[in-house]
Amino acid sequence: MDDEHFDVIVIGTGAGGGSLAYRLAGTGKRILMLERGDYLPRERDNWESSAVFVKGAYRAPEFWLDRHGHEFPPEVNYYVGGNTKFYGAALFRLRPEDFGELRHPGGVSPAWPIGYDDLEPYYTEAERLYLVHGQRGEDPTEGPASAPYPFPPVQHEPRIQELSDDLEKLGLRPFHLPIGVNLTQDVQGRATHHSVCIRCDRVDGFPCLAGAKSDAQVICVDPALKHDNVRLITNAYVERLETDPSGRTVTTVVTDLGDGSTVRLSADIVVVSCGAVNSAALLLRSAGDRHPGGLANSSGVVGRHYMRHNNLALMAVSKEPNPTRFQKTLAINDWYLGDEDWDYPLGGIQMLGKSDAEQIKANAPRWAGRVSPEMPFEVLAHHAVDFWLCGEDLPQPGNRVTLDADGRIRLTLDEENNVEGVKRLRHKLEGMLGHLGMHPHRLLDHSIYLHKGMPIGATAHQAGTVRFGTDPRSSALDVTCKAHDLDNLYVVDTAFFPSIGAVNPSLTAIANALRVGDHIAGRLR
Repeated sequence: MDDEHFDVIVIGTGAGGGSLAYRLAGTGKRILMLERGDYLPRERDNWESSAVFVKGAYRAPEFWLDRHGHEFPPEVNYYVGGNTKFYGAALFRLRPEDFGELRHPGGVSPAWPIGYDDLEPYYTEAERLYLVHGQRGEDPTEGPASAPYPFPPVQHEPRIQELSDDLEKLGLRPFHLPIGVNLTQDVQGRATHHSVCIRCDRVDGFPCLAGAKSDAQVICVDPALKHDNVRLITNAYVERLETDPSGRTVTTVVTDLGDGSTVRLSADIVVVSCGAVNSAALLLRSAGDRHPGGLANSSGVVGRHYMRHNNLALMAVSKEPNPTRFQKTLAINDWYLGDEDWDYPLGGIQMLGKSDAEQIKANAPRWAGRVSPEMPFEVLAHHAVDFWLCGEDLPQPGNRVTLDADGRIRLTLDEENNVEGVKRLRHKLEGMLGHLGMHPHRLLDHSIYLHKGMPIGATAHQAGTVRFGTDPRSSALDVTCKAHDLDNLYVVDTAFFPSIGAVNPSLTAIANALRVGDHIAGRLR
């Protein structure tokens, strides 16, 4: 394999890399996907919350450093399909306003070099490809769409329908959360008339044993591999990229195969999609004489402007039991862009997957004294209603990825960056509990969902470290996500984001990968 040449090498198989490889599979060109991990095993632990959340059985066994040099476990998973194997499959479009400049109390969210209209056709294709269920016209902040959602919304179960009705009585506009799931399969993959998967309560944060969640492996990687011209190598860690003497062309992808051997691969076009932190780290590791600050980094922005959303995972306690299995069906964006008493964006609220006793028990020390002793964990879980609050993080240049002398990733992060919006969002939710059939003053921190021991470890929505733009002095990539400094290097994960908005970033990464895929396909012709 050493010195083998391909038309395109795609490094990473998540939302960006997997979707782009799928887009190029039909060109007939030789496409190689390199994945740092292996296929995630299908086993009972896929659906065991104690394994997934409490023990972190599938989390990468590595530690990064914070600004002080202290180790922390990041929320990353190295498997075919990338972090989409564990995402909640909430597939939102950015709002049209997110593509323009937005002012926050913590600073400015910058405009994108492309607009919502440029990405809209690809959003529509991405929704079709990833089997998104939703309902146009319900979300008060959604942009115009050229087609309806390809599938009808997942209907609320009774307790969540009651919640939706109560929110409407308060003058709000709750809507069905757009979610990528295949509701036509059972565990054996047989067609079924059931409205939901047999373990649909195991969507948010779990790998799907039934293959019913629209992750990048199921939707894109496996179908792409049905083409004879597409190949995948797993357990392939890319150590660095090397260039020709001019520094304008990536000539070699130096790859550790995990068995003690290293191969040198090449391609006409190289696409990096390792996740925002690891993509920046790869470019920084690839520094050389022509690129002393790291590959594609003449602007000095590679690794900078790291964003990860300001999130809160919270659990309310319903007065009536909540036997809901598929809870992740509702969202609220009424305060996404502001409120009558505050001129800045707050963000959005959506449902989380349903808590169980194991997850609640794992948080017990934090909740000591706050939960009634007469309500054991099993009963509390039966009354739990779980919310995810999402506010916008801002791209500060000091929030950055760097490498220590030994090559270890160091993540410098201001954890109080622009947090006022999500704090106000929490206050809104707390103030409504008594009107929503919940116990007032019992909105509990449920950070076990974040797979983390400290806040910096919540890296699920990482973005911004290799931003795109029109000015090579302030961006690493052009509007096609090609490096300004090189002729054949692209980056298609969320590293290209100049801002992150306050919705889950996966659909935007997928849509952009399809857009860039069309551009690369044109080059290959």
